[in-house]
Amino acid sequence: MTRIHAPSVRALAAGMLLASATIAHAQSTTGKKLYCWTDNGHKVCGDALPASAANNARVEFNAKSGRQTGEVARALTAEEQAAAATAAEQAEAASAAEEARKRRDLAMVESYASESDLRRAFGERIALLDDTLKASQLGESNLRRSLISLLGEASDLELSGKPVPPALLASIRAQHDDLQKQLRILGEQRLDRAGLDDEFKEAVDRYRALRQPEGAAAVPPQQPSGG
Repeated sequence: MTRIHAPSVRALAAGMLLASATIAHAQSTTGKKLYCWTDNGHKVCGDALPASAANNARVEFNAKSGRQTGEVARALTAEEQAAAATAAEQAEAASAAEEARKRRDLAMVESYASESDLRRAFGERIALLDDTLKASQLGESNLRRSLISLLGEASDLELSGKPVPPALLASIRAQHDDLQKQLRILGEQRLDRAGLDDEFKEAVDRYRALRQPEGAAAVPPQQPSGG
């Protein structure tokens, strides 16, 4: 039977305790971080991040190796967050608009076998809008003549010292409102007509760019004829 002397047992136990402590310390520091941030113009580092520095920009290090493990930007202010959200929305809208344009271009190329077909389609749209404009202009002219007639009637009554009947006043107000409404419609239609001219020119340019070989001579688009 082997006999172990007491000093040897104590030495062995001490060595085991030291090894356990070393392992525990290594395990406790493996995932521990050090933080460095700027506070009032001064660089501050520590193993804990105070609440007052939670929104500050900081660099993170591994406590054991000293190597940088990450970097956190400062928190955005409310104004900066709003600006960033607006910029993101604008970028998303621009991206969606670009995708929509590509789909329209593809649909246009697939829908029209030739530039003549494209011109014919735009010619029909332009002719239809021109007819609508003419009808609106005629309606505006009739409303204006009717209002002038009613105003003349009311003026004659006043000049002759007679009261203007409430029914006539109501007709004048109604006719005036109808004329203002017709003028607004006519203004919108004129804008649509001008926009259609721009749309036609842009469509022809895009169609040629998609259909014609690169470097082909460009021909200015001519106004399509209706029908």
